[in-house]
Amino acid sequence: MAKAVGTAAPDPGAGEAQGRWDLVVLGSGVAGLTAALSGALAGLRVVVVEHADLIGGTSARSSGTVWIPGNHHLEAHGISDDHARAATYLEALVGMRGDATMWRAFLDRAPRMLTDLEARAGLSFRPFMTAPDYRQDCDGAAPGGRALEPAAFDGRQLGREFERLAWPLPELMLFGGMMVTRAEAAQLLTADRSLKAMALGLRLVGRYLADRLRYRRGTRLVLGNALVARLFKAALDAGVEVMTAAESRRLVVENGRVTGVAVRHSGRDIVLEARRGVVLAGGGYPASVVWRQKQLPHPVAENTPAAPGCDGSTIELALAVGAALGPDGLDNALWFPSSFARRADGSMAVWPHIVLDRAKPGLIAVDAGGRRFANEASSYHEFVRAMYRANAATAAIPAWLVCDRAFIRRYGLGLIRPRTPSLRRYVKNGYLREARSIAELAGAIGVPAEALRDTVERYNGFAATGVDLDFHKGETIYDRSNGDSAVAPNPCIGPLAEPPFYALAVYPTPLGTSRGLSADIDARVLDDNGVPIAGLYVCGNDMQSAFGGEYPGAGAQLGQAMTFGWVAARHAAGLSVAGESDQRPSVIR
Repeated sequence: MAKAVGTAAPDPGAGEAQGRWDLVVLGSGVAGLTAALSGALAGLRVVVVEHADLIGGTSARSSGTVWIPGNHHLEAHGISDDHARAATYLEALVGMRGDATMWRAFLDRAPRMLTDLEARAGLSFRPFMTAPDYRQDCDGAAPGGRALEPAAFDGRQLGREFERLAWPLPELMLFGGMMVTRAEAAQLLTADRSLKAMALGLRLVGRYLADRLRYRRGTRLVLGNALVARLFKAALDAGVEVMTAAESRRLVVENGRVTGVAVRHSGRDIVLEARRGVVLAGGGYPASVVWRQKQLPHPVAENTPAAPGCDGSTIELALAVGAALGPDGLDNALWFPSSFARRADGSMAVWPHIVLDRAKPGLIAVDAGGRRFANEASSYHEFVRAMYRANAATAAIPAWLVCDRAFIRRYGLGLIRPRTPSLRRYVKNGYLREARSIAELAGAIGVPAEALRDTVERYNGFAATGVDLDFHKGETIYDRSNGDSAVAPNPCIGPLAEPPFYALAVYPTPLGTSRGLSADIDARVLDDNGVPIAGLYVCGNDMQSAFGGEYPGAGAQLGQAMTFGWVAARHAAGLSVAGESDQRPSVIR
C-alpha cells in the first residue's frame, strides 16, 4: 500500500514528495480521487495534493449519488434505450445554455467510466429506480434509474487513514457520529411498531457503540462519505500518494506546457513535477466570499453547505497561466435552500432543505408579501431559482416555510427531527417562529396578516381537492416521489390546521458552482482562443458545467465529476476513453 503524507506523517524527503510524478491532482473530492485512481490504474505515478487537513471536500458531505444515464444496471430492469432518451432530455433541458459537445461526451463516457471502475477498482452502486429526474417537464426525463446510490463502506478498511477522512455534516448524523441513509432513517421512525425496523435500529446502534470504543465516530459509512472512502482506499491500494495540508501556490510552465506544481507543505516550499499533467479538482468556489460576489446573483448568498476549501484557488492557478473561464450562465451556481443555526461551539450549521420537508403535505413557502411564489416540491435548485425570480418583485430572500405542529411532529422541519417532543429551544434560539394563529404568525415574521390568512385558506382548499391551481404542486412524479404516499388525493398537499403554527426562514446557498474553467471533451483546460493548455486538465466544479448550469437529476454534479476525472487521467496516460486500448502505456520515470 502507498504511504499517505499528511500533517501527522513524517516530513517527506526530497526523493519522495519533490520527485517526478506522472500526474499531480489538486483536490481530494470525488472528482480528484477518481482522476487519481484512474491514472494509477493506467500505470501512472500519481500524487493527490489537498490543502485541507482531511480528505473528501464537499463530496464527503454529500449524498454520494451519481447521475449516470445509460448505466449498465438499468439492463436488469429491462431498460436498454436510455442513452437516446437521456440525449433528448439534456437537449431539451440545456438547450443553448451549454455546449452540446460536452454533454454528449458525458453521455457517451459516463457509462464506460462506471463499468471500468466497478470492474477494476471495486466501486459498487445500485440504481435508484424511484428517483425521477428533476425536470419532468422536459422530454426524455426518466422516472428513475439514472441516479445511483453508493454501497455502504466499512471505514475500518482504511486503517489509520480513517482518521483523515472528512466527516459528514454533523446534523446529518445520529448520536453525534452514526450515519444512516434516507431510507434507513424513514424505516427507523417506525421502530415502535415494526419488528423489522426495531431490528435494524438495534443492529445499527450496536455497531455504532462498538465503533465508539475505538473511533471518534461510526465506521459504517454511507452516502458521500462511503463513496469518498471507497475511492480513497482504492487509490491508496493502486499506489496513489496523498498529501494533506499542502497549499498549491502556482503552476510551473515550461515552453508553454504545465509541467508541475509549486507547493507549500510542512513548512517547506517544494515542486511536484508532473510529466503527464496536472488535474485541477478543487471544487469550484462556493466557499469564497470574493468569488460569490463576482459570479453569483444578488443578494449574494452568505453561507454554503460546501466544504470551506472550495474557494476557487485552483481555478485561480489556471487563470494565472492563461486559462479561460467558460461563459457566464443564468446564475453560475447549483443551489440548495438552507436554514441556519448557531452550534454550541459558535460555528454555523447550514441545513439544506432538499427532500425531507418541502414536498411533504402541510407546508407552504411564502414571500415578504405573505404569498406563495413557487411549487414547494420542485427540486432544490429550481426552488432557489424561483426565490430569486420572485425577489425581483417582492422580497423572497429569505422565504418562509410555514406549517403547523402536526407537520413537524410527523415530518420534522430542517434541523428539527420528526417526533421531537418539545420545540421550545428552537423557538428560544430564533430558529423557529411560533404563534397561536396565522395572523399572529404573520406579525412574527413581518408579513401582512390578511395576505397570509388568505394564502393559507386558499391552500387548504387545494388540500381538499388535491389540485394546486396556482403552482401545480404534486403533479409530477418527481414531486410525488418526495411527498407522503399515505396522503390522498395529493401526496404533496395537506392543510395547515392545527395550532400552534410555525415559520422557518430559508436562504439561497450554493452547494457547488457551475461556471468554471473552459475545457474540451478530453477535460483539457482551454485558453482564451479555445486552444488546450498542454499538460493541464480539469474536472468537477472547477470545470465549466457540461449541463450549462442546469441540474438534471440527483447526483448530476458527482456523475459529471467522476466522468471527466476518468477522462482526464486516461487522456494524460495516452489511453482511449472508449476503452479499446486498455494496455498500460510506457511511462517515463
